[in-house]
This record gives sequence, C-alpha cells and structure tokens, in this order.
Amino acid sequence: MSLPSLANLPATLLPAAERAGTALRSAVAALDAAALARLEAWPEERLEDFRRVAAASDFVAEQAVRDSAMLLELAERGELENPHAPGELRSQLQARLEDCADEDELGRRLRRFRTRQQLRIIWRDLTRRAALAETCRDLSALADACIDLACEWLHRRQCEQFGTPIGRRSGEPQRMVVLGMGKLGAVELNLSSDIDLIFGYPEGGETEGAKRSLDNQEFFTRLGQKLIKALDAITVDGFVFRVDMRLRPYGSSGPLVYSFAALEQYYQDQGRDWERYAMIKARVVGGDQQAGEQLLGMLRPFVYRRYLDFSAIEALRTMKQLIQQEVRRKGMSENIKLGEGGIREVEFIAQAFQLIHGGRDLSLQQRPLLKVLATLEGQGYLPPAVVEELRGGYEFLRYAEHAIQALADRQTQMLPSDEYDRIRV
Repeated sequence: MSLPSLANLPATLLPAAERAGTALRSAVAALDAAALARLEAWPEERLEDFRRVAAASDFVAEQAVRDSAMLLELAERGELENPHAPGELRSQLQARLEDCADEDELGRRLRRFRTRQQLRIIWRDLTRRAALAETCRDLSALADACIDLACEWLHRRQCEQFGTPIGRRSGEPQRMVVLGMGKLGAVELNLSSDIDLIFGYPEGGETEGAKRSLDNQEFFTRLGQKLIKALDAITVDGFVFRVDMRLRPYGSSGPLVYSFAALEQYYQDQGRDWERYAMIKARVVGGDQQAGEQLLGMLRPFVYRRYLDFSAIEALRTMKQLIQQEVRRKGMSENIKLGEGGIREVEFIAQAFQLIHGGRDLSLQQRPLLKVLATLEGQGYLPPAVVEELRGGYEFLRYAEHAIQALADRQTQMLPSDEYDRIRV
C-alpha cells in the first residue's frame, strides 16, 4: 500500500498541510538563524513528507512545533528516512538513562524518549517508508526497552534501600520477570496500545545486605508498583505506555506479583479457556530473561495440549459471542478491531488452529499472527486463497488502525464520525 503524493492529497487537507509547514518554519526560526538554515537545507521531498504527515496527524504537527529542535535532530541523524538497526532503540534509551538521578527524572526521560520515537514511527508509517511489520516491531521494541531498562534501574535502587532478594531454596539473587501479553508479546503493538503485563519472580525468600529486609513478595510488589508508575502515570511530559495488569491470575483482585510456583499452580488448577488464548502470545519483555523462559516452559502444557483439543472451538465461539454482544450494546459496529470482519476475527481464526493443533504441531507455537497464517498455509490447514484474503484484510485494517490513532495519539479503533477526519484517515 502507498500514500498519494502531496499534490494528490484531497483539496480539503491542503490548507492544514500548508499551515503546518508555516508553523514549523516559525518555530524553527524562533530557535536561531542557524536552526532556520538547517530547516531550509531540507530536501523538498522531506518537506512534502512533513506537510503530508502533519495534515494526517495532529500529534506530529503539535510536537514538531513544541520541540522543533528534536525534529531537526531526527532528520539530520537520518532517522526519518532510514530504519533503526536491531537494538538501536534500546541503546539510545540506555545512554539517556545512564546518569539518571531519581525516579522523577527517570519518568521525564522515559516520556521524552517515547515522544521522540512516537513522532519518528508515525512519520515513517504515514509516509510508508516503514512497512506494517517494521512499525509494529519498532513500537514493540520501544516498549521492551522502556520496560526492561526502567525495571533494571528501579531494581538497583530498591536493592540499595532494602538489600538483594535471595531465593530461600536456591540461595541465588532473584530478579523480577515481566511477561508481555497480547500485541506486545507478539511484537504487534499498534500506535496507541495498552501494554498487558504479568509480573513474576522465581521463588520466595527475603532480601539480604541492608538494615531493613523485606520478604521477596513485598520487594517485588513494590518494584512492580514503581514500574507501573514510571510507565503509566500521566505528567506534564505525557505518559510512556498505559499499563493493564488485569490478565494476571484473579485480575485486579489478585496480588500484583506471583512466584513461579504460584503461577504454575493457578494455571494448572484454575486456568480458564480465555487465559489459554491470552497466554499464546506471552513473551518475556523485561527483567530476568533466562528465568522468564523457564516460566514460559512451565506454563506451556497449560496452553498447548498434547491431544487434538477441539474444545477450544467452543471456548473461542463463546468469547466471540460475548464480544459481539458488547459491540452491539455499545454501538461499536464501526470499530475496526472488534466489529464484524475486524482484526479480532482474523486473530480468532488463527488462534483456534493454534489451540486445537499446537500441542502436537510445534510449528504452530508462534506469536506473530502473520507468521501463524503463513504456517497454516504451508502446513495445509488453510487453502492459499483463504490465507491471502485473511492476510490482506488484516494488513489493511492494521494500516487503518494506525492512521486512526495517529490523528491525536489516542487509543481508539473507531472510524471517525467527523467527515474531515475520515478524509485524513
């Protein structure tokens, strides 16, 4: 898919595009003459890209004026035209956090980094310099870096205060494990996703090395609370990611953090069908990676049964009916995620095959939906024509989802009711 050139933008959008260009020039001129000269050195193609993106995204237009020096730097570093190398996002954030003095400063730096990357990612998505896979990968890498580096920073500070948590059985230092669920786990984040997380730690015990010791459960509960605040709290600098912890055992009424043994016991004894569905995409996104992979191995038998599990069809059908009832009740027929023929329906089809056959066919034990669809075709579960239709529809809806969310950096999948915004999308 490609966007039209600026000359072919609908006439309705041309005034907004020109206003954005004028506002940017004024903001840069207010910096100093050298900054204005840097802007004037931009190639015409980049200026057209800016006007096009600003016409489609109030977020980009506003941030470019609010921090025009940041936009100039992104352009001069080639980050608007060129993709990031693997690990580059993490390296950039790590450098920005090296001399971070306190939790307030941690929050500020995380938020400013998120704003910078959000602008870059939206720019590349709306100009189609980035394909859908790159946009989702960058957004997920941004979340991974923010979660893991913030968790690491907070863990060190908390150890200075309360000592290092030690496992009662192993005698080894303990670190928290952060599981990313849903689109984060599958490396499929959209432009304004919540991040669904579950917190765990390997084993019980208590901290050592400080005047005041804590039980490991309390240590990691405090750490989890601080991590959520660092990411989720809305300040003058905005937010990093909205954090949703409701997928953990017992939801909002349960403990914030669980030991591995408690997690295994819960899913073995009380795990429900929708939790199997959710756990398909679970991935270690922060904390102790090695221990996290061990945890996922412990939970895999709950997700993937060794027999052909046709009961999954009825469970998914029930979930789908509940969603449809909610869509009708709330008048959400134009929601491109939950409405009829929306993103969620493609996901249901793919994950039904995973739950039914994944215990015996290990090739289906994957997270990203497009890779699962390719496997379903390659292994003969679905005809090529069906997979192509599902893939094409899914990609179209994900591009549309990003265009809707880029308007104002808002979490929504509803088609705009305003005609002007529909033209922008």
